[in-house]
Amino acid sequence: MKTEAPISFTSILDDFNSNLWHFHITVPGPVAQAFIDGSDRRVLCTLNDAETFQCALMPKGDGAYFININKKLRDKLKLKKGMQVQVSLVKDTSKYGLPMPEELEELLAQDEAGNFLFHALTPGKQRTLLYIVGSPKTTDTRLQRALTVVEHLKKNNGKINFRQLNEDLRAK
Repeated sequence: MKTEAPISFTSILDDFNSNLWHFHITVPGPVAQAFIDGSDRRVLCTLNDAETFQCALMPKGDGAYFININKKLRDKLKLKKGMQVQVSLVKDTSKYGLPMPEELEELLAQDEAGNFLFHALTPGKQRTLLYIVGSPKTTDTRLQRALTVVEHLKKNNGKINFRQLNEDLRAK
């Protein structure tokens, strides 16, 4: 049964202790299934009624799912491994699954080729680029990153070479 209403539950902050995944909360299978629609597993997650963020439900392999909890969020909420966490999930109905930075939105509105190449990417690659452009605090840095990303897409016919993109971003 799919839902648009929030579902709340309690989970425990845990650590996979792997090279790939670390701190996470477990989402019970039946709760996760209420939000999964085909390959779309994007949700808005609120922790301890304090912080809301966009994320994906990741399969844990045992019928349950998990949500990664990064260091910045753990520090902000003073979360430690083994602590109980109040979780509230609602379906993420946003277009991209992350906010579109104003600087990139304006650039794509003015650059037809860049707009076409960006929207030809998979949703996951779009989110990666949205994160890269949107994460700096200053408008100038976000604008510079947006320009670099769009130029990278145009220079590489819509393909992303992340090593080269990172070099291009550092060179600016």
